[in-house]
Amino acid sequence: MTFEELKEKAHGLPLKPGVYIMQDAKNEVIYVGKAKALKNRVSQYFADLASHTEKTRAMVSQIDHFDVIIADSEFEALVLECSLIKRHQPKYNILLKDDKGYPYIRLTVQEAYPRFSLANKVAEDGARYFGPYGSRGASQAIIDALRAALRLPVCGKRFPRDIGKERPCLYYRMGQCDGYCRKEMDQSRYRENIDQAVRLLEGKYDEVLSDLSAEMERAAEELRFEKAAELRDRMRAIELLGKRQKVVAGSLSDTDVVGFHRGEAKSCFVVLHYADGDLAAKDMDLIETPVEEAREDTVSALIKQYYGSRGSLPRQILLPCEIEDEVPVMRMLSEACGHRVSLVTPQRGAKMDLIRLANKNAVEEVERATSREERASKLMEALGRMLGLPRAPRRIEAYDISNTGDTNIVASMTVFVDGRPLKRDYRHFKLRDMEHADDYGSMEQVLTRRFRRYLDGDEKFGALPDLLFIDGGENHARVALRVLEENRLSIPVFGMVKDDRHRTRALVDPAGGEIGIQQIPAVFALVGRIQEETHRFAIEFQRLQQSKQVRGSVLDRIPGVGEKRRTELLRHFKSVKAIRSASLTELEAAVPKHTARAVYDYFRLPGETP
Repeated sequence: MTFEELKEKAHGLPLKPGVYIMQDAKNEVIYVGKAKALKNRVSQYFADLASHTEKTRAMVSQIDHFDVIIADSEFEALVLECSLIKRHQPKYNILLKDDKGYPYIRLTVQEAYPRFSLANKVAEDGARYFGPYGSRGASQAIIDALRAALRLPVCGKRFPRDIGKERPCLYYRMGQCDGYCRKEMDQSRYRENIDQAVRLLEGKYDEVLSDLSAEMERAAEELRFEKAAELRDRMRAIELLGKRQKVVAGSLSDTDVVGFHRGEAKSCFVVLHYADGDLAAKDMDLIETPVEEAREDTVSALIKQYYGSRGSLPRQILLPCEIEDEVPVMRMLSEACGHRVSLVTPQRGAKMDLIRLANKNAVEEVERATSREERASKLMEALGRMLGLPRAPRRIEAYDISNTGDTNIVASMTVFVDGRPLKRDYRHFKLRDMEHADDYGSMEQVLTRRFRRYLDGDEKFGALPDLLFIDGGENHARVALRVLEENRLSIPVFGMVKDDRHRTRALVDPAGGEIGIQQIPAVFALVGRIQEETHRFAIEFQRLQQSKQVRGSVLDRIPGVGEKRRTELLRHFKSVKAIRSASLTELEAAVPKHTARAVYDYFRLPGETP
């Protein structure tokens, strides 16, 4: 749609609450917003462009079309907005880091001897999940504390497989495990301790402590003093565990205090968790790109994302500024956790002192991150001087080719900005029309495709690097230089040379001049890290391609199973082995009945074993 058509469509919207979804020419969602009155809000984007921020102007320039969803109320629009942002992660919305997960504690209840582990998200796998919690390290500390308090196994043994195979390990002799690997141990005792662990993760500390206290008193009355002492120690450990979980979860706290600081290059969102009036824990998230939105809009967007992913919340959240949608946000959070959550913006007094403390933490985090940037800048300056570049490189692209003989030839492109990986700009390439393995030919094809995409205006390849690293020697670098010259581009190119032990040794230019990088350890470490990351990325993609071929080869031979049904089967059963052994009823749960019958019969034909 043209700009005038977009403007006309916006003026034709109703004065009703709802959500608007901006999309580009590739139908990718680039922004999601909510409005009390759709006509008024959406029309603002296409009027008086000079008053918009640079970020908004950039977003508007990419809008090809937009959709709206009308809601019955502002509250419904808010809930829908949060859901769509979480699903699409639009690049122009203010986002917490998409790789910052809130971990869960996972318990494999379906096993004879259940075990605890960490998980990034809840899956429908029959296990039980607790959380989410604040960080992986703190969540692992809870698991360790549970094991210590209840003397559960910490070794790598699997039960009942390893029962009686070896002597009990050192943890048993130190009194840190009850020794479930011994033949005389009863499985019911393990289950009892796991049940206690579950109750503790559910917050039922008083209930568990009461049971243990009664058991301890009985043991003392029966003159089993050693058992009574063991139960006393366990009670003390559980009391400490209760305090630790309260700190880590941040969900049982009395009050959360939100702080926010907007720096020139980065901003920081901080949450201080207070339990029983004491500071218990701190969460923070750096926003890497400059924030142009108003402070209240930024805080509103961040608290919706931060608390929207948590199942339990504090009774009170102190905010550094008033937000326009305070009432619907408060309702959304309250309904999500099952109790009233109050959003308070203090103006003075003790609560305002807490806001100042949270804001101060945000300022310090931004300053600390900025100092890291300064260190990165010095490193880039050193690399530039070492390579004789006119200025320090900021964006480095690195390439590697990987193949298995003459098949599965793939390439990887990694991107480092200021010495740090920018994974959203990583790219994979599958080589075309290659009759046999040819590293030089492969590299020529990959680089030609990459820079042709840039010259054609492809946004995914829109940023030119300041420096090219090619995995290989001078011949690889020479190929890259020829491609750049053919496309009339001027970018410094160097090959990353490895030693006999396959470790990074030096850089080499297209003319064969070798540049030693070991005299500056930080530069040496950076180049080595880039080379290893680029190689890893290529190998992972190659293995993925091989896996797809292997998984699909059997299913492709079944009449009636095309790409869509094959994908559905693999998504449901995860592997061909599981599909092979599935019953007809199980198959019908994943695909239509006629397809399920074809798959079931195929794996039971003569010569096929279920």
